[in-house]
Amino acid sequence: MRKVAIYVLSVIFLVSISSCSRDAADLVLRNGRVYTMEESMSWASAVVVTGNKITAVLENDADADAYIGKGTNEIDLNGRFVMPGFIDGHTHFSGAGALINGANLLTVSDDNGLREEMTRVVGILEGGEWISGGLWGAYEEWALGADDAEKKKSGRWEPDRSAIDDITQNNPAFLNSFDRALYLANTAALKEAGLENAPVEGMKLDGNGRPTGLIYRGSPAIGTINEARRKNPKSPKRILDENRAAFKRLRESGVVEVHDNTSDEQMQRYVQLQNNGELTARVWMRPHIPFAQEFVDKGIKMGTHPVTGEVDNFLRWGAFKAHIDGIMGNHSALFFEPYDDEPDNYGRYRNDTSEDPDFKIGDMEKLYTNIKIAYEGGFVVNVHAIGTKGTALMLDTYERLMKDIGKDLRGYRVIHNQVVRPQDFPRFKQLNVIAEVNPYHLSDDMRWMEERIGYERNKGAYAFKSFLDNGATLVFGSDWPGTSAAEYHVHPKYLLHAAVNRTTVNNTPEGGWYPEQKISMHESLKAYTINAAYATFEEDVKGSLKAGKLADIVVVDRNLMEIDSNDILNMNIDMTIVDGKIVYDRSKN
Repeated sequence: MRKVAIYVLSVIFLVSISSCSRDAADLVLRNGRVYTMEESMSWASAVVVTGNKITAVLENDADADAYIGKGTNEIDLNGRFVMPGFIDGHTHFSGAGALINGANLLTVSDDNGLREEMTRVVGILEGGEWISGGLWGAYEEWALGADDAEKKKSGRWEPDRSAIDDITQNNPAFLNSFDRALYLANTAALKEAGLENAPVEGMKLDGNGRPTGLIYRGSPAIGTINEARRKNPKSPKRILDENRAAFKRLRESGVVEVHDNTSDEQMQRYVQLQNNGELTARVWMRPHIPFAQEFVDKGIKMGTHPVTGEVDNFLRWGAFKAHIDGIMGNHSALFFEPYDDEPDNYGRYRNDTSEDPDFKIGDMEKLYTNIKIAYEGGFVVNVHAIGTKGTALMLDTYERLMKDIGKDLRGYRVIHNQVVRPQDFPRFKQLNVIAEVNPYHLSDDMRWMEERIGYERNKGAYAFKSFLDNGATLVFGSDWPGTSAAEYHVHPKYLLHAAVNRTTVNNTPEGGWYPEQKISMHESLKAYTINAAYATFEEDVKGSLKAGKLADIVVVDRNLMEIDSNDILNMNIDMTIVDGKIVYDRSKN
């Protein structure tokens, strides 16, 4: 009898050990304020992760004890805010890395700023590598966060090579202003181009007839220097390092996935980084629509890995990206009425086919043909449209497609939607078309929006509340790193601040710009998480914190649902978890 009792106890002990081993998690986040983005249980206290999946989301912190074993990484959150990782619906990733590791002069318009940035860049590059671009002076006329009283009236800053020669003696530098009206070559660049002692027309000279390094638009010197620069292009290592810098910025910003406008070259870099174990954010790649037929001919499918061809939720092909008009910054967004400050200009159509750069109304048929090709190949399409006419024409095109295919257009997007007519807001829900918007644009663009199109038309600008009131699905994107005239930030605090407060980074104007279009923090977070997952047909596997979903999680240093809205810009990401792995921990960086 004693032997039987011992045997029974042994079996119970072994079963107990087996059970503990089976239930032990890899990671347990506990004692937190967990905002799940799930309607059935909005708030929780702990999240349990095993492998790359969420095992459990627990309301009672004590219930997490059952998941803790010998190898579990248990993290006490001390009441910090936890939420699904941010999904950025619009990036230009390769340009972002180039701006991080290269010259970023967008906010620079004096010698001190130029020297500071050149010192930073030279510290990153190897000797002999060219420094180019820069885009200086984008905020010279309109300061960041300026109102009418702060608009600068003075002449433009014209830099001299003497300001940077001592810093850049080992790196040829050929920089340009944001509008490419002015260029600056240092001595090393002038020597490479043979222009140091042989100036040509359009180069500014000093009192001794020597080039100052400043060059004006139209000068043949620009082509000569660019030809010299092309002989020493960026090395593959330098470009990969730019990619690494961009992924680092994403980790620090709590961004777990980007919907990226991707070239074939950048796709190959993504694959290389993934093979190296350096892909620390998911990537949904948007190729350009002229390649639709090629993708269909090759049998490439949306949602599949570019090398294996298998369905993948980490690196995969997404929608085709197309354009219908230009941008507000250079008066090329398309409107039904002309620009107030350019009465003869209604904006321009934009064609994505290189063989026909003049996009006219008849060429809408070319766009529609490509959209149908993409549809037949199993792809949806996301189209850039900014002005009222651009957006309306895109909705007309989508309406035609819906009639042709006999179903709504889930996954199709209009990108940007910066200015929309009142009658067009309801059409998004009617077509089930997503409004992909870029909230930080309003914090930057309000510097000059009323000068461009006046007070009345701006009632439909960045009108996020009107979209929601009309039942549209919003997806947030940063448009990182920006345009030649503006820098757009990837950190979510800038987008959340813009959507909730509708002010500049300096909190002007008081009360917000067209404050009736403010939306709530919950609505903003939804556009940044579960809606973005819905946009890629993956809301069943990510975008919220729920058992069985992928473990993409961020920890924030303040409760976004409870803080004063004026505190949003002070938020920090304390931890970023992608696919169950901690890829960023602020306490260790």
